[in-house]
Amino acid sequence: MRYLFLLLILCSLTAGCLTTSLPPVTEDFGLEDDEKRLWQRSKEEQRVLNNSGLIYRDNEIEDYLNKIARNLQTPEILARTPFRIIVIKNPYLNAFAFPNGVIYIHTGILARMDNEAQLATLLAHEMTHCTHRHALRAFRDRKNKAIDLAAVQENQIGCDGAVDLLALLGSTGCMAAVTGYSRDFETEADMVGIRLVLQAGYDPNEAPKIFEHLTKELAEEKLREPFFFGTHPKLQDRIENYRNFLDTRYQGKRTGTKNTEVFLTKLHKVILDNAFLDLKAGRFSTAQRGAKKYLTIKPDDPRAYYLLGEISRQRKKQNDADRAKAYYKKALSIEPSYPDPLRAIGLLYYKEGKKTLAKRSFESYLSLSPHAPDKAYIMQYLAQCNE
Repeated sequence: MRYLFLLLILCSLTAGCLTTSLPPVTEDFGLEDDEKRLWQRSKEEQRVLNNSGLIYRDNEIEDYLNKIARNLQTPEILARTPFRIIVIKNPYLNAFAFPNGVIYIHTGILARMDNEAQLATLLAHEMTHCTHRHALRAFRDRKNKAIDLAAVQENQIGCDGAVDLLALLGSTGCMAAVTGYSRDFETEADMVGIRLVLQAGYDPNEAPKIFEHLTKELAEEKLREPFFFGTHPKLQDRIENYRNFLDTRYQGKRTGTKNTEVFLTKLHKVILDNAFLDLKAGRFSTAQRGAKKYLTIKPDDPRAYYLLGEISRQRKKQNDADRAKAYYKKALSIEPSYPDPLRAIGLLYYKEGKKTLAKRSFESYLSLSPHAPDKAYIMQYLAQCNE
């Protein structure tokens, strides 16, 4: 960890004699010495992150995201900055870009999107941070303002999944993921990004909508979001910028494609997987919202009904036990050989003192899943049911 801060100190010492006025990669340029070090540091941080077990592995989804990203840029820019989009298993709202063109996007923010135009908006924003060299310009501008990673990590205590990710991010990733850039740089990313979205033929009206959805969700559910795109002021800045651009510079250019069906077909798996992550983080309303959204795409998937059952069982509100059992039974009616709902029903029956019904459910569970990782745990319940 020590050399992360040495890098920041080095950037600080050299900032006084290095300009922050740099041409974007849309023009001929070569990497400057401190920029080379920044790119190298980025690769080291990415190596740690990619080997952490936090990456969402799905080649089809990754290929789709990278195709959208490539369509937003010209071949000349792609030759200078070989963009790559990688998904992180994390339910919190965020996406962040390293200066060398590698962009990480959380399952949490992907699951909240409605169409490809919204995805393109987010990718175009992050890609602009790369093409306009915001990381280098920010490091040069922040002499004496090194990021205190320990303080940032401490501030995220209580956000399950956030601390684990932040512990892996060094100075470059932490700035991109948590603190973001200056308002001027973020506005530039919005401005250039919306132009890329329009040039690619997407509906620009969708640009502010994703951030409006997120703002509404944060307000309704009083969620604590630790990353850049999860803060109300940052989201409001995005909304105001896009609305302003659409009402002034791009007035009259209000049509384009959304590709809703393609987007949901490609990313439906992320929606359900992320809902399970929300449940694991104790975010019951958000998990429920994700499960129900998934069911509008895949109405006969028993896993979604099982998830809704788990949300009700773990939430423990009035009548939640009955709701949970109804969801579990719905999952079993679709797929009778699905073992997980049987285990969950057994736990509910046991808690209610209905040991005969609990025993029947546990036995059916182990019959369908004889090598279940929690077999010893369930056997203890069975022994108590026989007493």
